[in-house]
Amino acid sequence: MIKPLFSILAACLMAASCSAGAQDDPINPRIASPAHMVPDFRGITHWINSDPLAMEQLRGKVILVEFWTYDCINCLRTLPYVKQWHERYRDQGLVVIGVHTPEYAHEKVIANVEEAVERLGITYPVAQDNGYRTWNTFGNRYWPALYLIDQDGRIVYQHFGEGAYAETEARIRQLVEAAR
Repeated sequence: MIKPLFSILAACLMAASCSAGAQDDPINPRIASPAHMVPDFRGITHWINSDPLAMEQLRGKVILVEFWTYDCINCLRTLPYVKQWHERYRDQGLVVIGVHTPEYAHEKVIANVEEAVERLGITYPVAQDNGYRTWNTFGNRYWPALYLIDQDGRIVYQHFGEGAYAETEARIRQLVEAAR
């Protein structure tokens, strides 16, 4: 029996997304159970607003990892929510980390990213992932992408693109309350 075209395309897409970062053992955060342990940051060329961070040192905290780039309009529309969550929940144990993964060559320039972080009023840590190593390790494919990590270091929620702000905040609130 011949597989429907949709099944064949789906299998091809799955294989392509899995092979993109094969050297970094990407995870598949879309699998709900059991939740995957979060990978560490890899290939970060520069940190803004922070010394270099490692996931192990953040264990016990709730972490929101946001993949973004400063020229992405969808990222810019999501940014006010991410900044609010950082302000609202940081004293309750939330750590927001922006992983700036460039789409264009000018977004790889450290000075450009630093200027954008300052202009946009971002005060949480930003990791510059010019080589897509952290992006690939997460198995990410989208700007913006949000990954919510519980205090045990497991990815328990993700959202790609704009929207779902109330749902995302409810999950943040749930996790910070559970971590107390």
